[in-house]
Amino acid sequence: MASSTMNLAFLLLSMFLVTCTALPGGFSIVGYSEEDLTSHDKLIELFDSWMSRHSKSYANFEEKLRRFEVFKDNLKHIDETNRQKRSYWLGLNAFADMTHDEFKATYLGVSTSMPRRRDSGSSFRYENAVDLPKSVDWRKKGAVTHVKNQGHCGSCWAFSTVAAVEGINQIVTGNLTSLSEQELIDCDSENNGCHGGLMDYAFSYIASTGGLHTEDDYPYLMEEGTCERTRADLEVVTISGYEDVPENSEESLLKALAHQPVSVAIEASGRDFQFYSGGVFDGSCGSELDHGVTAVGYGSSKGQDYFTVKNSWGQRWGERGYIRMKRNTGKPQGLCGINKMASYPTKHA
Repeated sequence: MASSTMNLAFLLLSMFLVTCTALPGGFSIVGYSEEDLTSHDKLIELFDSWMSRHSKSYANFEEKLRRFEVFKDNLKHIDETNRQKRSYWLGLNAFADMTHDEFKATYLGVSTSMPRRRDSGSSFRYENAVDLPKSVDWRKKGAVTHVKNQGHCGSCWAFSTVAAVEGINQIVTGNLTSLSEQELIDCDSENNGCHGGLMDYAFSYIASTGGLHTEDDYPYLMEEGTCERTRADLEVVTISGYEDVPENSEESLLKALAHQPVSVAIEASGRDFQFYSGGVFDGSCGSELDHGVTAVGYGSSKGQDYFTVKNSWGQRWGERGYIRMKRNTGKPQGLCGINKMASYPTKHA
C-alpha cells in the first residue's frame, strides 16, 4: 500500500490532540516533544520514529493500525501525567504499544498465592545495626551487575534473587560475577518458571543444591528450558542461606540495605510504573505484590527520601533500568508494598 494511503488511513483513525504546555525535560527524557502533539501528521511521524528506535515491526497493516491506537492512548496518559508536574515523569519507552492489561500479563511474576516459607532458624542479623549512613549505593561499591531484561517471561523473581546473590557474593569475595537466572527458571521446581515464583524459594534452592552457575555458562533464554545441572564441573557461586526482613518495617529494610542488596516485592501493576522514565516515583499504587525487584541503595533528592531499585526490564526503562521509589511515606508497608516481603541471601566468608 502506498505511503500516502497509509497516512490517510492513520489520519482517519487519529482522534487525539493536546494543547502545548511545557514538558519535563524535553524529548531526550520523555521520548516526545510538544511539537509532536500539535497535529495528526506529527503523531504518525512520532509513531514511525518510535518504531524505528525500538526496532518494532508488525505482522500486517491492520496490526500496525491497532498498535497505533494503543500508542496514542498511552501517549495521552503519559502527557497528561507529565503536565501534573510531579516528582517523576513518564516516557515513551518500549512498552508504548502495549495495552496495560498486556503489560501486566507479560512482565510481572511474583506469586503471592504461594505461601512464604521461613528459613528454619532464620533471624534478622541486622536488628541491632546503628549509625546507618545517610545514603547507600551498592552500584558505586561494585556489587551490582548490569541491568538485565527478563523479556516476555514472568521471571522477575529469578532476576530479583540473582541480583541479591551477586551482591552478597561480591561483598564477601570481592568478585562481581553475573549469575544465571535461567538455571533457576529451569531447575527450581518449587517456583513456576516464566509463570511466577518467590525469591525465598529461589534462595533455598541455591543454598541446598550447592550454588548457581554463571550467566555465561547458563545463559538466559527468555523461556522455560530443560534443567541442566550436569554442568557441575563449571564455576558456581554459593550462599549459605537467607533471612527475611521483618515485615512492614522500613527501618529494618534500611538496616539490611546498608549492609547488602536486598530482594523486595512490590506492586508494579500501576499504569505509571509501565512508563516510568525518571525522578522520585510517588505515584498511585497499592500493596498487592506482583513483581520482584532488588533494592540496591537509598538516598535523598530535593527533600525526598527514596530507595534505589534495580528492575529487570532492560536499560531503556526508567533511569537506565532503575527506579527511585519514595520512602518515608508514613505507611508501614511502604510505597507499592516495598516493606512487606524483603529478604536477602547470607554467605559465609
